[in-house]
Amino acid sequence: MAQIGFYHLTRSRAVEVLPALLGRTLDARRRAVIRCASAERVQELDDGLWRATDPLWLPHGTQALGHGPWQPIWLTDGADVPNGATFLFLLDGVEVTDLSPFERVFDLFDGHDETAVAAARCRWVAGRDGGHDLSYWQQQPRGWTRRK
Repeated sequence: MAQIGFYHLTRSRAVEVLPALLGRTLDARRRAVIRCASAERVQELDDGLWRATDPLWLPHGTQALGHGPWQPIWLTDGADVPNGATFLFLLDGVEVTDLSPFERVFDLFDGHDETAVAAARCRWVAGRDGGHDLSYWQQQPRGWTRRK
């Protein structure tokens, strides 16, 4: 079963919090895939990750750039995982039914969007019912707080 962390964004956008989470992923010697709802979102994240300053270097790729097997971080709007990632980042309410290839899942959602919050609650119930190890993190003025 996967560990699923729900990240309730209240102060920042995903492109602003992803660098720290991805930096820790690379520090743990893991590969990541980030699934987005659209090609436009993939492009936005691609641009944002190249501009990240902490950590300074987040090597990543997209289908447009190619070389998927070499990329430590893969951005996609599909189900492809060419880099063998074991960490999955979900944005924009993207849902995945088969989490078996992943040891950790990061579900980031916009806390200012009631539809996104309601959808995240449904994903929480599905994860709980699927026997996954769940955690919920809420963004605070200074960092994150784990909630129950």
